Amino acid sequence: MESLENQLLIAMPSLGDSYFSKTVTYICEHNDQGAMGLVINIPINITLNDLLTQLEHDESKDESTEKLTPQQAKPHEDESGIESVSDQKGIKPKHVHRKSSILDRQVLTGGPIAQQRGFVLHSPQDCWSSSLSLSDDIMITTSKDILLALGTDDAPEQFVVTLGYAGWGPGQLEQELSENSWLTTPADYEILFNTPIEHRWKKATEKLGINLVHLSNDVGHA
Repeated sequence: MESLENQLLIAMPSLGDSYFSKTVTYICEHNDQGAMGLVINIPINITLNDLLTQLEHDESKDESTEKLTPQQAKPHEDESGIESVSDQKGIKPKHVHRKSSILDRQVLTGGPIAQQRGFVLHSPQDCWSSSLSLSDDIMITTSKDILLALGTDDAPEQFVVTLGYAGWGPGQLEQELSENSWLTTPADYEILFNTPIEHRWKKATEKLGINLVHLSNDVGHA
């Protein structure tokens, strides 16, 4: 079948009891080796502010470690037997001015795989360490530099942040499509970036001209 890259994968009601219940997944890659995508409508209990605070704290720790002499940086065991570097206690993250409205955004779970890894879908901006253009309107970046820029004037105009991704092995997604587990439609910039998270599944199905009430396991993919 043709590649589903830059398509939205819309969960059918038959997936109601699974991780993917009422999900919309943006397909980043699809070839003979399998498929990879990011779920764009499952928020997790982490705000962008939470994520950035942790990243900045980690950055500060890394910088502090670089400044330590070899003797200072030598780990030791504390009373609980856990190795630590005492000179790093009390480190505070660097203060970066960000727009408060941006910091309140929710981070999404992009899928059940590698949920400690961050992915950013965003409007075109080719200045990051590890980016890939997915279409004329959408890029994906996985490097930390874009995360640290979010909320500042350097950030892309539109973006979605996820932790983790969804993956399918060779032929797996094709099999699920043949079983009518999914509907597909070309990616929609408005759904990705401008539609409230809780409305994305409904908006995506409406794009196909389908009434949610009439969706059933017998409906084929578009």
